[in-house]
Amino acid sequence: QVQLVESGGGLVLPGGSATLACVGSVIDFKYYAVGWFRQAPGNEREGIASILTDADKIFYADSVKGRFTISRDDAKNTVYLQMNNLMPEDTAIYYCAADRVYGGLNRAGYPNWGHGTQVTVSA
Repeated sequence: QVQLVESGGGLVLPGGSATLACVGSVIDFKYYAVGWFRQAPGNEREGIASILTDADKIFYADSVKGRFTISRDDAKNTVYLQMNNLMPEDTAIYYCAADRVYGGLNRAGYPNWGHGTQVTVSA
């Protein structure tokens, strides 16, 4: 299956912004639905944003709606997550997931996962 690599994590000040990237290893990555999930120690992994092929449909969790934007660049086999107005509660490991059909926010719908990138929001 597709191999996914996340990048862009790091330390961000509260109120700051960061952009995460998810690169798919397959040449037809543009045909995959992609979701962004996050998990902090002691918490369950939660879906926060997803995008279907060609960006036909986009979903956001209420916790990030209005602050985060998911997009994709098919020429680069990359899906982005632009995160604005970051808060300490956004601190988590952020994972990219992909599937050829499913495009929701339920982690059970995604068979392919990256290894995650740490985002820490702290002063």
